[in-house]
Amino acid sequence: MPAAALPASLPDLFTAFNGLTVLIVGDVMMDAYVWGKAARLSPEAPVPVVNVSRQEQRLGGAANVALNVQALGATPLLCAVVGQDQGGDQLLDLLHAGGLSAEGMVRSTHRPTTVKQRILAQGQQLLRIDSEVETDLNAEENADLTARFQLLLPRADVVIFEDYDKGVLNAESIRQFISLAREQGIPTVVDPKKKNFLAYQYCTLFKPNLKELREGLKLDFNDADRPNFEAAVEKLREVLHPEIVLVTLSERGVFVEDGELTRTYIPAHLRTISDVSGAGDTVISIAALCVALGLPAPVTAALANLGGGLVCEQVGVVPIEKQLLLAEAQEKGLKLQ
Repeated sequence: MPAAALPASLPDLFTAFNGLTVLIVGDVMMDAYVWGKAARLSPEAPVPVVNVSRQEQRLGGAANVALNVQALGATPLLCAVVGQDQGGDQLLDLLHAGGLSAEGMVRSTHRPTTVKQRILAQGQQLLRIDSEVETDLNAEENADLTARFQLLLPRADVVIFEDYDKGVLNAESIRQFISLAREQGIPTVVDPKKKNFLAYQYCTLFKPNLKELREGLKLDFNDADRPNFEAAVEKLREVLHPEIVLVTLSERGVFVEDGELTRTYIPAHLRTISDVSGAGDTVISIAALCVALGLPAPVTAALANLGGGLVCEQVGVVPIEKQLLLAEAQEKGLKLQ
């Protein structure tokens, strides 16, 4: 989008989100919660006994990214694989209940739906139980996913790759999907994990956290060691050739480097942190919408940084509240140019 078409104000920007369509491809999962009270230890083992008061199922992984995109006013198109099982049924039911399209969803008899069950008491997480596989899709599943991706791509203003290393994305499909998007002039933003870290060549925006950057490049450094950290970003550019590199630095905020190699460090804002779950999903959702509208990289990073901090004040994996983010951006005096 040319500079003249950039939104003139924050309210205009948030209104512009409403006209965007976002294709999200990657690993979906169910986030299941068991809430209760723990008042005593079990006589069977030194573990707390939780008396259950309520249970809840929420959309997680790439599906939580879809919820964040929807909460920001844009239209999400989810492209993923779930099992022919109870978890898959529940996930599709939640998509339907939330007004989210399931036309990009593939159901498989060869793999289960990823379910992460969290046991919580007195507001604290005591245990997490994961039911999942991490094997790559078989040929049939991969062909079905590719067909859905190709069908939905022409409708998208931006593509998000939401990779949790559960096998839905692999090096070959990633290269194919990015190539298809580039052919149609559609920007691509990536939330990577370790296994496919070096497969996302020529994406528009690449967003690892500090741990993923270290593990993906097999380097040892920290964000306080700026020379080595920035050397790692340079190495990342040499391998992947992304236009924008956005690195989340936890309590230190975010780092962004644009296509002109201009580097910007944005500090985190003081927060009362309740739960960091899902913060990365919020960051990538906001970044994708900003990239689709052609916002400068520092503005994209600053707004994403605000959003990621806001969701950390909530317990569990929850989408961003659009009006709360707008109000905070206005309060912080965020400028679009």
